[in-house]
Amino acid sequence: MGLLETLQTRVLTADGAIGTLLYSYGLDYCHEEMNVARPEIIEKIHGEYIAAGADIIQTNTYGANAIKLARYGYEGRVAEFNRAALEIAKRAAAPGGQFVLATIGGIRGIRKSDTTLEEILAAFREQAEVLLAGEPDGFLLETYYDFDELSASVQLLRTLTDLPIIAQVSMHEPGRLQNGMTLNSALYELDHIGADIVGSNCRLGPFHTIQAFEGVQLPKTAYLSAYPNASLLDVEDGRVVYESEADYFARAAVELVGQGVRLIGGCCGTTPKHIKAVKEHLANIKPLAAKEIKPVSVEFVRVPEPPKQEPLHVKAKRERSVIVELDTPRHLEIDGFVKGAKELYTAGADVIMMADNSLASPRISNIAMASILKLQHGIRALPHITCRDRNLIGLQSHIMGLDALELHDILAVTGDPTKVGDFPGATSVYDVSSMELISLIKQLNEGISFSGKPLRKKASFSVAAAFNPNVRVLDRAVARLEKKIEHGADYFISQPVYSKEKIVEIYEATKHLETPIYIGIMPLTSFRSAEFLHHEVPGIKLSEEVLARMEACGEDKVAATFEGIAIAKELLDTACEYFNGIYLITPFLRYDMTLQLMDYVKELDAQNKGVKTNA
Repeated sequence: MGLLETLQTRVLTADGAIGTLLYSYGLDYCHEEMNVARPEIIEKIHGEYIAAGADIIQTNTYGANAIKLARYGYEGRVAEFNRAALEIAKRAAAPGGQFVLATIGGIRGIRKSDTTLEEILAAFREQAEVLLAGEPDGFLLETYYDFDELSASVQLLRTLTDLPIIAQVSMHEPGRLQNGMTLNSALYELDHIGADIVGSNCRLGPFHTIQAFEGVQLPKTAYLSAYPNASLLDVEDGRVVYESEADYFARAAVELVGQGVRLIGGCCGTTPKHIKAVKEHLANIKPLAAKEIKPVSVEFVRVPEPPKQEPLHVKAKRERSVIVELDTPRHLEIDGFVKGAKELYTAGADVIMMADNSLASPRISNIAMASILKLQHGIRALPHITCRDRNLIGLQSHIMGLDALELHDILAVTGDPTKVGDFPGATSVYDVSSMELISLIKQLNEGISFSGKPLRKKASFSVAAAFNPNVRVLDRAVARLEKKIEHGADYFISQPVYSKEKIVEIYEATKHLETPIYIGIMPLTSFRSAEFLHHEVPGIKLSEEVLARMEACGEDKVAATFEGIAIAKELLDTACEYFNGIYLITPFLRYDMTLQLMDYVKELDAQNKGVKTNA
């Protein structure tokens, strides 16, 4: 009798964690290598779970794909590791006739940019075909946080085999996937596209797993599965530990059967003693044939009123819009900064933009200064947010704080690496890329947290993205713009440009885009600063002509300032002809220079020059 036929009348007990036991043996390198290097240990683990009463065991192949094995330089050993794992599991199961599932683990977490879905599916196919050749009793797809990855993998696997497919999502929040889907909706979809058993594993302990399944209906054709962690994790002396008594875990298994689950195993932290207790508690329990789910209270989502201030990208589509950058101080005296911001805003800047510790050097928090400008002086502010300084927890907290302060304009950037700044030994976080951060901010606009949890209110952020046109192949930079648009970017802010020809080139390369672009113009203050920008600051390149003109000023500061403004005005002549969006970058708090350029933009507009704008 096959696996699915057995589940028609029985609740089955699967095995628990393999990695937990390998860690307990002191083996914390590549677990899949153990299939070849220490096969006796893997067979011993299978044997212990079988002795505990497991009806089903899984192969030690969770991370045995080319993408994950590449971390260890083993991407060429996919076939070897998978083949050995299946042989070990089948040998261990042969005396008792346990079902053997070929396991394939998810790859994506919140980050999606590191590996494309096409690359993931290619690695998935390679692993699946090796495992199929070994004739398992079915496939277990487990620990998938990204629903798109799981659904695409199920559909691909279904084209390769008619064997039973178990598809399990992982949740950050009970009952919610990280994309905001309910567990019930996700399992319904997996059932619809061909999975035979659908459920969840990892991340949540027994309590929250039960809570999640309370809102799950019995699928139309598939069966339900659950592989909870032993408990929520803890850290002791730098090691991850799970505190859970086997009896507690087993009593939770009984409750899961009461929610319709027919296949119960264990994930992180579970051991043979957990599985033994589950088997004993489920010995005389029959599967649930029908279920009425508790009414789930829908969290009220208030759609906010339209922002009082028009989004910058909306204005830039029809008329001139000027963003002015004024970096927050490196010291604690803020009067000069506030004075400059007030003068710039009074002179007509649409918004005052503030970097987020540019060049990885600490400055006064831009969210603090944005709050002061807004609340005390009525100035619209646009803070940068980097991926460098905060993990996902900090990023979401930070952005939620911006919403609470009604600061709805954001520029999402990767952030300069810490090694270029004042503290080269500091850690760069980079939990996500700038593209992923844009997507996550837009997810908050839907009232969904990074983990998929409802936020009871929709945010209303307008999200800018960075654009570096100072590259050899502009088409590649434009391709990145197109990807950022796909992730939700509302408009772009360019690095400073120092060539009229480059501005025209940008227009020609981007005129097919409807998304506005603010062209960056930063006046130069000296030849020394010009050389620094050209040779040392990532994303900025000056033309030979500009360098020569600044060099001709020598040490004369007045002449250098005059020439820097003259160069910027010439660039504005071209920028204002082709683009509605102008981004003026204030050098070294010299907002007097920026004020002159703002007046010049007004003069150009007063002359009624035609704008060819790409927006």
